[in-house]
Amino acid sequence: MVRGDVPPPPALGGLPDGISLDGIVKEYHTPIGNRRVLDGISFDIARGEKIAILGRNGAGKSTLMKIIGGVEKPTKGKMRFGMSMSWPIAFAGGFDHTMSGLDNIRFISRLYGVPEQEAVARVDQFAELGRLLNLPVKTYSTGMRSRLMFGLSLAVDFDCFLVDEMISVGDQRFQRKCHEEMFVKRAHCSMILVSHDTNIIRNYCKKALVLKNGRGRVFEDLELALRIYDSL
Repeated sequence: MVRGDVPPPPALGGLPDGISLDGIVKEYHTPIGNRRVLDGISFDIARGEKIAILGRNGAGKSTLMKIIGGVEKPTKGKMRFGMSMSWPIAFAGGFDHTMSGLDNIRFISRLYGVPEQEAVARVDQFAELGRLLNLPVKTYSTGMRSRLMFGLSLAVDFDCFLVDEMISVGDQRFQRKCHEEMFVKRAHCSMILVSHDTNIIRNYCKKALVLKNGRGRVFEDLELALRIYDSL
């Protein structure tokens, strides 16, 4: 069974060892006409590299993450993938809310070719939901769904992770656990990171894409990018 709300693994090809976006445009039809949310976004990310996406609310960050993760399609532009890409970690649209957490893990494991028992063990160890994994996801709290989705993301050995403010889930102990899993155990992975935490950005990113009103520019000078972001 394949559900339409689950993005398939992005096809590889075009770029030998990285990810490239070229002129990405996203428009939505509204009652008052077309609304252009992204307008010609381009950047590259190499294997092991980490890039921050900076911008105020409404700048197009979440839309860009969904497009990169295969959740939405761009109106125009090209993307080339030379490594495997996660879905946005904060995205819960891939769940079948009538199924149990356990059945969702089994489905994702089959979709991405991960041994089922291994995937269940990884998610169970990380999410700390215990017997609640046997209940339908629709009965979960927002925090429980977040733990399950984060755990599912970590159960697949992606080359590049899309991280959208997910490190803030749970109490301080669980936040430290998230940080350890993502930034220490997966330090070798590429990341496209949306965060308002400038300490995380400074510690792990080497460059940043700054978005404003749907337009974007990549800065190799991270401190300059952060100063511009602060001035928006």
